[in-house]
Amino acid sequence: MGHRLSKIYTRTGDDGTTGLGSGARVPKDHSRVEAYGTVDELNSVLGVVLALPLPEDLRNALAPIQHELFDLGGELCIPGRRVVEEYYVVRLEQVLDAFNAKLPPLKEFVLPGGSQAAALMHLARTVCRRAERRVISLARAESINPVSLKYLNRLSDLLFVAARYINAQARMEEILWRPSENSGA
Repeated sequence: MGHRLSKIYTRTGDDGTTGLGSGARVPKDHSRVEAYGTVDELNSVLGVVLALPLPEDLRNALAPIQHELFDLGGELCIPGRRVVEEYYVVRLEQVLDAFNAKLPPLKEFVLPGGSQAAALMHLARTVCRRAERRVISLARAESINPVSLKYLNRLSDLLFVAARYINAQARMEEILWRPSENSGA
């Protein structure tokens, strides 16, 4: 791979633009930059979760996702590039189904919380949903790989199940939503 980043700062972004992987320059708040930047943020939050003690089976299932998110970010950084394949989504579904089968059926809405790792997993889930929204915004203006949207949608579901699984393994009771009298629920 060589030395791609021998110099960290270039000063080329001082004018509020950034370079895409294609070499094109766009404003730093461009929808494409928002999309891959939010995927990067998700990857960072997932890195924080993986730095905590986790059930080993879950850690092994989540570790490859950081690489996949990097693939996705690279795909979004280069217009027209396709890296994320359908098998990424199939793998997420298999992992999701396996962990969900170990949990009691969900009968109420669950609030984020429980253990520190579960609460941070919920944070990862919400950042994943925002990444999905950013990719949808980009897709309105430019062509994107539709599998990427499916991947983010499935990943947010997996992160929700992972948070529940962490709390179950830690024998922490889930925090169930109790609507206030004024909520109409």
